[in-house]
Amino acid sequence: MKELTKAEEQVMQILWQIERGFVKDVLSKMPEPKPAYNTVSTIIRILEKKGFVGYKAYGKTHEYFPLVDKTSYSNFYLKNFIGGYFGGSFQKLVSFFAQENDMDIKEFESLAKHVGEDLKED
Repeated sequence: MKELTKAEEQVMQILWQIERGFVKDVLSKMPEPKPAYNTVSTIIRILEKKGFVGYKAYGKTHEYFPLVDKTSYSNFYLKNFIGGYFGGSFQKLVSFFAQENDMDIKEFESLAKHVGEDLKED
């Protein structure tokens, strides 16, 4: 799997949200100032070549849908992010955010408790 550019990720976020759609549907969900129709169309074709998007053809019109689910991409992205910035150490990542956000011990314990509860549910 390849990492997405910001523009590609923006389009994928919309496709994950709407599940299926035409270029005009993706464009309608984009914030102002909206890019040109052809720009969005080009980004979707790039995503198709990268294997992120599939389509169903209706004559010359294409309905697009994600081939990669959001959770799979999120896991891939986070692993690369942690590897690139924190030497692959989740502990270093948590420590960094705790220091940067001036977390006190109660906040940290609360976070650890919630993580523990989430792990028990899985």
